[in-house]
Amino acid sequence: MKREKVVKKGKKAPITHWSHSSLMAFLRNPLAWHKRYVEQIYDNPSTPASFVGRAGHLALENFYKGVSKELAIERGLESLRNVADFEIEFGRAKTKRAKREKRKSMEEEYHRAIGYYLARPPRHAVLGVEVSSVVEVEGLALPIKAISDLVVASRVEKGAVDIVDHKFVAGFSKGGAAKPLFMIQAIFNYYTVHELFGKPVRRFIVYECKKTKNADGSPQMRRYEIDFRTCEEDFLVFHRLINDATDEISRPRLYLPNPSDMFEGENSFDIYRLGLIGDNEEFTDREENGHAPGR
Repeated sequence: MKREKVVKKGKKAPITHWSHSSLMAFLRNPLAWHKRYVEQIYDNPSTPASFVGRAGHLALENFYKGVSKELAIERGLESLRNVADFEIEFGRAKTKRAKREKRKSMEEEYHRAIGYYLARPPRHAVLGVEVSSVVEVEGLALPIKAISDLVVASRVEKGAVDIVDHKFVAGFSKGGAAKPLFMIQAIFNYYTVHELFGKPVRRFIVYECKKTKNADGSPQMRRYEIDFRTCEEDFLVFHRLINDATDEISRPRLYLPNPSDMFEGENSFDIYRLGLIGDNEEFTDREENGHAPGR
C-alpha cells in the first residue's frame, strides 16, 4: 500500500481552503487562479453556457425543496434575466441587437434543458439541498470546501447517504464515472457530507442533461455513478494532489499564464504582460543589469 505524503509544516498558504473549482482553476491556469482566489478579483465575464447552467441549478434547487415545476422554472428564468450584459462573455456578438439575440438563445437553451430534466425528474428521498461546508480532513494540509446539489437516502445501503450532482452539458462526457474530474469532485463532496451528516457516504451520482435535442431520439439524460467502496486508490491520489498543490502555492513562485486556456488564457496573458499580479522583482533586476530583451 502506498504511503501518504507527509504534510510539511511552517509554510503559509495564500488561501484558507481548497474547493473543486479552485483546484481545477489552479491546475488549468495558475495566474488566473491567483487573480480570482488570492487577489479575489472577479471581473472576468462568464460564458452564456455557465449562466444557463446556474439557472438550471437554481430551478432544480427550488424543485427539490418542494416548489412546483412551473414556479421552479420561473425562478431559474428570472435569475437568468437578471444577469447584466457586462457579466456575459458574448464572443462575436458585439452590437446591441446581437446581444439581444444571444440572450434570447440563452433563454431558449435554458427552457429546453430544464424541460428535458423535469419531464421525468429522478426521484429521491432528499435529506439536504445545496449542502455547503468547509471541513478539515486528517492528512490534508488545508481544509476543503464543497457544495452538494442533493444529499439523499441511499437506495443500496440502509442508513447511508448518496450525493447527487446535476450538470447541464452540450455533450455527454467521455469516460463516464471514470472521468478524473468526476472523481476529484466526488471526493471533495464525500468529506463534507460525511462530516455534516455523520453517516456512511456510499455513492456519488451525476446526472448529465444534454441541452440540445438528440436527433436520434435517444434520452437527453445520462447517469453516472461512483461507488466509494471501490475508490481506495483514488482517495490516496486525491490526498497527494491536494498536498502537492498546497506545497506549490505556499512556496515563493512566479505565476505564469496559460495562453491556451480557452476560457481565461487571453486575460491571464494580458495580466502577465502588464505585470499586474505577481512578484516581478526578478525581471526588474534583470532589466537593471542589462539582461532584458533588446539590451
